[in-house]
Amino acid sequence: MSNTSNIYQLDGKVPVLQAIPFGLQHVLAMFVSNITPIIILANVVNLEPTLSAALIQNCMIIAGIGTLVQLYPIWRIGSRLPIVMGISFTFLSLAIFIGTTQGMGVLMCAVIIGGIFEGLLGLFAKYWIKIISPVVAATVVTAIGFSLLPIGANSFAGGQGAADFGSLSNWIIGTVTLLVCLGCQVFARGFLRSLSVLVGLIVGYILSVCMGMVDFSGLANVGIVSFPKLLPFNLEFDLGATLSVMAIFCVSATETIGDTSALCSGALKRLPTNKELGASISADGFVSSIAGLFGCTPITSFSQNVGLAAISGVVNRFTIATGACIMVIGGIIPVIGTLLTTIPQAVLGGCTIMMFGSIMFAGFGMLAKCGFTDRNMIIVALSLSIGLGFTQATEMFNIFPQIVQTVFAENCVAVVFLLAVILNLVLPKEKEE
Repeated sequence: MSNTSNIYQLDGKVPVLQAIPFGLQHVLAMFVSNITPIIILANVVNLEPTLSAALIQNCMIIAGIGTLVQLYPIWRIGSRLPIVMGISFTFLSLAIFIGTTQGMGVLMCAVIIGGIFEGLLGLFAKYWIKIISPVVAATVVTAIGFSLLPIGANSFAGGQGAADFGSLSNWIIGTVTLLVCLGCQVFARGFLRSLSVLVGLIVGYILSVCMGMVDFSGLANVGIVSFPKLLPFNLEFDLGATLSVMAIFCVSATETIGDTSALCSGALKRLPTNKELGASISADGFVSSIAGLFGCTPITSFSQNVGLAAISGVVNRFTIATGACIMVIGGIIPVIGTLLTTIPQAVLGGCTIMMFGSIMFAGFGMLAKCGFTDRNMIIVALSLSIGLGFTQATEMFNIFPQIVQTVFAENCVAVVFLLAVILNLVLPKEKEE
C-alpha cells in the first residue's frame, strides 16, 4: 500500500506524484556537476558541438542507469542504498591529458578496462575491505566534506572562471537561495521541510530570471527526441594510459567507500555492511565501463546527494528512482536537459553549501563513535593535516613521476585515505584496560 511517510524509509511504496518532486530535487542537486566534466573535456579536446551535445545527453542517461543499478542491484552489482550516481570529477585532469595527447579513443578504451578492474575490486571486496576500519572511513568522510567546500563556494560566486565571478548579482542570488533553504529547514514542517533544497532552488531560479541572469537561447534549436550514440570514438589500447586510469579508479573506490559510509551514517543512522560497500564499488566500476562505451568519463557516487539525503531524510529507493528516470528521460528528450542547464551556478551554490557541511558533520559523528583515543587522534590529525594541507601546495609533488602527481597532487581524499590506512595498519593497537 502506498504511503507518503515511506519516503523516509528505504523500502515501501510511495505515490508517484509524491515521489516525483523529491526525486527531482536529487536531480537538480547534481545536474550541473554531472555534465560539467564532459563539457570541460569536450571544450579542451575541441570536439564538434554536435558531438559534445550528444555526450552531454549520454552523461544524463548513464547517470540515471547507474543510479537505478545502485537502487535495484543486478546480482552483486549495486548496494540497494539510496545512492545517486554521476560523472566523476576525479578523472578530469587525467582525462584531459590523455584526450589531448593520445586521443579520445585511447581514453575510452582505458575507461572501459579500468571500470572492469574497479568492478572486480568490488566483487572481491571481502578480501581487502577489512583494512577500511571505522576510523579510516570516518576520516575519509570528513575529508570529502572539506574537499567539497571550495566547490560550493565557487558555485556560490558564479562558477570558477565565470566573467561575473563574485559579482553583486551572484552574491544576491546565492544568499537568497541559501536563506530560503535554511528557512525551510528550520521553520517548515512535514514534506515542505524535506523539500527545502528544491524550494530554495525554485525561488533562486525565479529571482535569477527576474534579474536577467538566465539565458534561454540554447532552447531555440533543440530537437524533440534524440537517442544515445554508442561508441562515438574508435577504441585504441595504450598500456600506460590504461594503468594510469586504473590507478585513479582505486582513488574513486575510496571516495565511494566514504560516500557510502557517510550516507549510511548521516541518513540511515548506521554503518554500512562490507557487502554494501563492495556492491557499491562494483556498480561504480561496471557502470563506468558502460559509460566508456557511450563516450563518457567514469561515473561515481555523488557526495552532493549524500548531503541532501542527510538533510531531507528522504531515503526511499522508489523515490530516488523517479529522479533516475527523470535523468534518463532528460537524456532522450534534449529540451529537458537543456532547460536544466540554464540554472545559474549561484543558485546551485546557495543550495549546496549546507549540504556539503552536513557531510563533514556526518564524518564528525562517525569519529565520535570511534572514540577520541590517542591512537585515533594520531590517525585523524596526521591524515587530515597532510592530506588537506599538502594538496593545497601542489608544487610539492613536482619531484614525483607524473602518475603520482595525477593521483595525489590535487586529490586530498586519496592522500587522506592512503595515510589513514597506513597509520591504522602500523600503529600499535591500544591495550584494553
